[in-house]
Amino acid sequence: MPTARSQLWRDPALPWVESRRACHSRACYKAHSHPTFSIGAVDAGSSCFSGAGDGQEHLTPGTLVLVPAQRVHACNPEPGQAWSYQMLHVDAGWLAQLRLESGLAAARPGAPARISREPALYREFCALNDLLFSAASSREKEAALVAFLGDHDFSAQPASLAAPSPALEMPSLRGLIEHIEAQDLAHLSLEQLAGQAGLGRYQLIRAFRAATGLTPHAYLLNARVNRGRLLLRDGLALADVAYQLGFADQSHFQRVFKAHVGVTPGQYRHVQ
Repeated sequence: MPTARSQLWRDPALPWVESRRACHSRACYKAHSHPTFSIGAVDAGSSCFSGAGDGQEHLTPGTLVLVPAQRVHACNPEPGQAWSYQMLHVDAGWLAQLRLESGLAAARPGAPARISREPALYREFCALNDLLFSAASSREKEAALVAFLGDHDFSAQPASLAAPSPALEMPSLRGLIEHIEAQDLAHLSLEQLAGQAGLGRYQLIRAFRAATGLTPHAYLLNARVNRGRLLLRDGLALADVAYQLGFADQSHFQRVFKAHVGVTPGQYRHVQ
C-alpha cells in the first residue's frame, strides 16, 4: 500500500497565499469554509464533493474545484479509497483587488462553488503549484500567481450543483455573522448569539443552518479553526492558541483542527 504523505507551502514574503499537496490520503474532512478563495485539484483517485445541503458530485482526476470564501463544502475520498489532491488558498481581499486590476469580477464570499474539467486549466494549475513548492524566488512565484489568477475568468466555469449559494435573507443573520468574526470566539454561546439576532435558540439554529449550511455551533468551531491558523502562523504555542480559542485542552484543539485542515496544528505551525 502506498505511503500517505502531505506537504504544506507558505512564504513569509507572500502572506496572502498558502498551498497544500496530499498523496494517497484517506483523511476525511468535516463540512467547513475558509476565509480565502480556494482552488482544489484532484490528481489521482476520485472524491465526493459536497456543500451545504445533501447533494454530492463525484470528482475524477483532472478536475478543479473553485471555492469562494465562506462557501461551506467538504471533499473526501470515496469510502475505503485513497486519493491525491492539491489545495491553494488565496486571501479573498487580495484576490478581489487583483481581479479588479484584471477587469474580472471576483467571486463574492458565499458564492456558489464551481467545477472545471478543462484539461488545460488543470495542467496550468499543476504547473503553478509545482513552482510554488520549488526553490524559485518569491518574486517569480508571485508573478506566476498573479498571471494565473488574472488570466482566467473562473465565473465562466459551471456552478456546482452540490454547493449552491443559500441566501442570508435576514439582515439580522448578516449582522450576526459579522459580529461573530469580530468577537472573542472563546466565549460566544448559542444563547448570546440568539439574543444578538433577536431569535429563539431553535429559530436561530434553523435559520442559521439554512443560510450558511452549518449550525451556529459548527460555524463557531470553523471560525475558531480559521483564527487558529492565523495565530499559529504568528508563532504562538499550541497550548496558548488552544486557550485563546476556548478549547478544553490542547488535544481537543488538535482533533478539531485536523478534522478541518487535514494536518495537526504542530505540522501547520512549523511550515517555513
